Amino acid sequence: MVKKELEVTESRRDLTERTFAFGVRVVALCRALDRREPTSRILAGQLLRSGTSVGANVEEAQASQSRADFTSKCSIACKEARETHYWLRLLSATGIVAAKDVADLLDECNQVIAILTAIVKKVRQGTK
Repeated sequence: MVKKELEVTESRRDLTERTFAFGVRVVALCRALDRREPTSRILAGQLLRSGTSVGANVEEAQASQSRADFTSKCSIACKEARETHYWLRLLSATGIVAAKDVADLLDECNQVIAILTAIVKKVRQGTK
């Protein structure tokens, strides 16, 4: 039982670090976009809010007061990751950022969405 608890703690820490690193990458992209045309700056603001919110909500989930609170924070993080995915796709589709320059961020975003979706589903199944 202790080994399983350690694995859960490690995976939570890994997700926290991973979403933090994702946020750092989003900030770097937004800084570059801020130096461009007004449309780029506006979209950068949207991306910055959603992209950094993912990690913030995962961090809050780690200090949740209940299973429901944990599920809620993870659900919000997942929604923010989906929004971030949208903004990254939009930046690429409009040619504001080259597709190759956001491919890794999009991939990481997809992985984070998948992880958070699995966490939420698993926790919800455990409450039934």
